[in-house]
Amino acid sequence: MTSHEICQNQSLLCKMLASLQTPEEIAVLLKDLCTVKELEQMDQRIRSAVLLMEGKTYTQVCEETGISTVTLSRVSRALRSGEGYNRLLQDYIQSEKETN
Repeated sequence: MTSHEICQNQSLLCKMLASLQTPEEIAVLLKDLCTVKELEQMDQRIRSAVLLMEGKTYTQVCEETGISTVTLSRVSRALRSGEGYNRLLQDYIQSEKETN
């Protein structure tokens, strides 16, 4: 399923997410939409993507985040496809390097 198809199928969700302007607004919506476990899993996937982009090995990422190798493989495939993770995390990683 492409990004375009996802937004067509979940157009209201995509519109709501696009309208949010602060981390606090996003947190409030995510808290209402997701369980604590779902939020933890999403955070784990994003942290894993960052670590992979930084050059960490699968073993290092699994040890550091507790993510399963199956899920990490999905994250890695998504990184290679050049979709969301790459777009969203490149700027984040760069700003973190500049801050430190």
